[in-house]
Amino acid sequence: MKTIPSNPTSSPSQGKGLFRGWLVVAGAFAVTFVGFGCAYTFSAFLESLQKDFGASRGSVSLVFSLAGFLYFGLGVLSGPLADRWGSRRLTVAGMVLVGLGLAVAGQAQSLTQIYLAYGLGVGLGVGASYVPVLGAVQRWFVRRRGFASGLAVSGIGVGTLVMPPLASLLIETLGWRHAYLALGGLAVVVGVGMALLIENDPRDRGLGPDGDPPQPLAASAKPEGFTVRDAVRSRRFAGLYAACLISSFGLFVPFVHLVPYALDHGVPNASAVLLLGAIGVGSTAGRFFLGGLADRMGRAQTMLLMSTGMALSLLVWAASSSFPGLAVFAFFYGAFYGGFVALLPALVMDYFGGRNIGAIIGVLYTSVAFGTLIGPAAAGFAFDISRSYMLPILSSVGANLVAAGIMWAMSRMDASAKLAPAASTRGTVGNDPTVARRS
Repeated sequence: MKTIPSNPTSSPSQGKGLFRGWLVVAGAFAVTFVGFGCAYTFSAFLESLQKDFGASRGSVSLVFSLAGFLYFGLGVLSGPLADRWGSRRLTVAGMVLVGLGLAVAGQAQSLTQIYLAYGLGVGLGVGASYVPVLGAVQRWFVRRRGFASGLAVSGIGVGTLVMPPLASLLIETLGWRHAYLALGGLAVVVGVGMALLIENDPRDRGLGPDGDPPQPLAASAKPEGFTVRDAVRSRRFAGLYAACLISSFGLFVPFVHLVPYALDHGVPNASAVLLLGAIGVGSTAGRFFLGGLADRMGRAQTMLLMSTGMALSLLVWAASSSFPGLAVFAFFYGAFYGGFVALLPALVMDYFGGRNIGAIIGVLYTSVAFGTLIGPAAAGFAFDISRSYMLPILSSVGANLVAAGIMWAMSRMDASAKLAPAASTRGTVGNDPTVARRS
């Protein structure tokens, strides 16, 4: 009988020391902390960019929308490339791009140059790294996938907590141009350094998911799962895509417009920036606790809760004009948003398997890209016309309720599939009878 050759540097370490997968999670945490933390400082820069370039709120908001479109939309390319070349290379390149984009934005002499530097640098940089690190984490875990995924992307929440106040302090002490330069240096040093921890697959180290011994022939066998073509033709993918697209029209509106909204209502600048930190605190809590909860409750049902929770918390924003009410909104919105972001990659893995996880997540995130391109900028232009954010907020409420309805329908479909005879789902991944698996 053939055996898998042992490697003294990569033998299974079940019960002996730290499982290597948690180092991959740490690297993913740092990359999302730096990438999204830098991206979500944009609200702190919005007023300075408006003043220096004499621009409207909508035109400045378009900077973030373009970057968001790129860093979600690029996943359709970075995911397959990570499946083929490995996640580490793309992640290192992405962190370098984020640093360069921020540094060049600090030298811009026009808003158009900000579009190019920030939009291309941060947008392409986060896009090159985000989906690859998510895909890598999914492969290292099975039993604790929801928790591990939530812990990895909790870097986004912690980055949202730490980076906007840091950016505000840098702007006050150095000016917005040097603040961008400082953030760019941080992105390169921390982001690139921690990206070196990312590894694509536990089998490369002779390990199985969760630190278990590898299955026989696992080192040479391909992971099970859908082809990209079969995944995108399934009803489950169509439902996820529709829910993400509709929800994302309002998903990032608070990240761009909550601080200006607070300033418009007389909240001091230092307190207004802390509202983004409150989103970060809530987001971190949501990623930690809701990811683990979903492992027990079921991820599809928990995703329904996330969209409903975001809709209800947005109503709190619509009714608030003082710091306490806005802080309550920010925390709870952050918690449900964080749970949403943490659960989505794990749900994709549940439904479609690990064979092409990076590519499938990348295709799915194009839905978020289109929503992000339109939502924050449209909210800014709506404010320019009406001098009010009420229409964008209520539109975001409606979008999340529609997304919740789609997730409810999907959870019903999952329940029906579980009750169906085993023969009707034989040969599928995740019991999706709409598409047979091609391994």
